[in-house]
Amino acid sequence: MATIEPVRQDIEYSNSIKKNSASLRVWHWASALIITGSLLTVLINSTLLDPGSNTGFIKSLLQHEGAIISLKQAGSVALGLEDRVWDIHIYLGYFLTGLLLFRVFLELFQHSSQKFFRKLKKAQTEYSNTGGERKIALHELTVKILYLTFYLLLIIMVITGLSLAFKNEFGIPKSIADSVKEVHGFCMYLIIAFIVVHITGVLLAERKEGKGIVSDMINGGKPDNIT
Repeated sequence: MATIEPVRQDIEYSNSIKKNSASLRVWHWASALIITGSLLTVLINSTLLDPGSNTGFIKSLLQHEGAIISLKQAGSVALGLEDRVWDIHIYLGYFLTGLLLFRVFLELFQHSSQKFFRKLKKAQTEYSNTGGERKIALHELTVKILYLTFYLLLIIMVITGLSLAFKNEFGIPKSIADSVKEVHGFCMYLIIAFIVVHITGVLLAERKEGKGIVSDMINGGKPDNIT
């Protein structure tokens, strides 16, 4: 587990704490909120509002109140409730698309010290130059590769999600839409795995030399006492 723990130390300036721009911090927490909300909609529709289990419940409940309703009609009600939550999921997807574009904008125009690919290249260079002997270099490179994987998954999620949301406008056949949906769902599980790994690493780091890493992502990273 040690290789997934984030570190506070700046790999380029070993006597200082990593700095996080305000824009990057806003993107981080906004993305966390939107992704959490999106995952919650999936959880709700796969449990509480699952049409398969709710159809019979709706039918029996309405019949108990004196309504005359068929199983097909009850199924339509169940699907309607599910669709309401999917609408929220779609809107959250639009926000996530905007956040992804904002992240691309940051990568292109923010200060070079805050650019992800510059940090990734620096971590790779540091690791190559030390022959893997410096633990912090290997550590930083591993974390950056995990983040790169997350960004790629996010891009796939956005592309597949938009394809499903506009499948009629794009004229996507049902067979292809079903395949796109499978890819979208599979990437969701991979993102969940990343979130678990990320949170676990942060919690472990907070208990060790990385203590304060969460507050750094809130306040930007205060100067270290190392001289």
